[in-house]
Amino acid sequence: MSAHDNHAHGAGGESHGSVKSYLIGFVLAAILTIIPFWVVMSGGLSSTFATAMVILVSGLLQLLVHLVFFLHLDRSSAARWNVNAGLFTVVVIGIIVAGTLWVMWNMNYHMMH
Repeated sequence: MSAHDNHAHGAGGESHGSVKSYLIGFVLAAILTIIPFWVVMSGGLSSTFATAMVILVSGLLQLLVHLVFFLHLDRSSAARWNVNAGLFTVVVIGIIVAGTLWVMWNMNYHMMH
């Protein structure tokens, strides 16, 4: 093994994706960006709710594409710890946002009446 190989793989032994997996991820991410853009710009859906759902579903799918193809989250043990940390972060942010909205709504309700 050469000195170059040691630097290319990192000290922790983390896995890196292949060019093929990065290209697949890029193409999927591009498609999942173009779909909602096209729906909004063309006015293709008559319902505002349907348009919002297309945007939401495309965004969630794009999040999954980024996690799998670019952040390399899979079923390995190390990736599971990263997923748990990410889910904990999402829960904490959700609690903070929901709590803030609740407090602001209550303040507005009680101050305006």
